[in-house]
Amino acid sequence: MPRFGPIKRGDLIRYLRELGFEGPYAGGKHQFMVKGDITLRIPNPHQKDIGKELLSRILKQAEIKREVWEKL
Repeated sequence: MPRFGPIKRGDLIRYLRELGFEGPYAGGKHQFMVKGDITLRIPNPHQKDIGKELLSRILKQAEIKREVWEKL
């Protein structure tokens, strides 16, 4: 189960796929993932993990509740 906190980019993509998102696809400056009518930009790979604040914004845009995220 992923805890709600810093996460590696690869893990974020894996969990989003488990929740029905497809991708990531190349596009512009960032890759993105798609689920129905939701298009979600994915942060570019960097040295550091994705922080708690950015994860919160990503999950909000993806319409994923924290409880659902932590049950994966």
